[in-house]
Amino acid sequence: MFPIRDHNPSGRTPYITYTLMAVNILIFLSYVGLFSDERALSRFFFDYAAIPARIVTGDGALTLVSSMFLHGGWLHLGGNMLFLYIFGDNVEDEMGHGRFLGFYLASGIAAGMIHILSAPDSIVPVVGASGAIAGVMGAYLLLFPKARIDILLILIIIFRVFPIPAWIMLALWFGMQFIGGVGSDPNAGGVAYWAHAGGFIAGILLTIPLWLRLGGPGFWRRTDGHPPHPEARYSTSRIPKVRR
Repeated sequence: MFPIRDHNPSGRTPYITYTLMAVNILIFLSYVGLFSDERALSRFFFDYAAIPARIVTGDGALTLVSSMFLHGGWLHLGGNMLFLYIFGDNVEDEMGHGRFLGFYLASGIAAGMIHILSAPDSIVPVVGASGAIAGVMGAYLLLFPKARIDILLILIIIFRVFPIPAWIMLALWFGMQFIGGVGSDPNAGGVAYWAHAGGFIAGILLTIPLWLRLGGPGFWRRTDGHPPHPEARYSTSRIPKVRR
């Protein structure tokens, strides 16, 4: 199940969202050649990825920031940029450009620290913007719970695009991260589930002051839980039937 777009484009150009996407892509392109040299890639990740056991000793604190701009492959990068593109613009619109950048970095750092708490002895490098983007998703859930998100559902041979409220999609995503975190060994590598869950919760908590300034429940009543912009109209996407 993949989100492909929301129905409420932002009211102004999301410069920070676009800049973050560009920076992530350009940084990935700058070292993608290292994937053909395992030793060089390991050295690069040792220097710039977040390694819990190293940070716990007081070394490499800045990697909590640098690791947010590194990715482990094309799919890792593409998936993160898709989520940032869908959810970042409206959150940036409400927060403002500068506050959104600070919020993004704070969410990413909080996600990294939660991961370190879950596996303080791990020597597995952690990379990716997922924790920061999880924070953006948490903010989106608090501000716009009823916004419509178009989902691409793939069930073996069935492909279908349909809209669902943001709170359903985001709640399912968070539930998957929580269950994944409970059922996995963070020292073994793979998906950093607790970083995702921690970033999501951090994003909600960091957005509460803004939500209260906007009116709290009154903001939801005024906007009906949607971004305060005209809703875009999309035709329903269908996969054509192929006859025998």
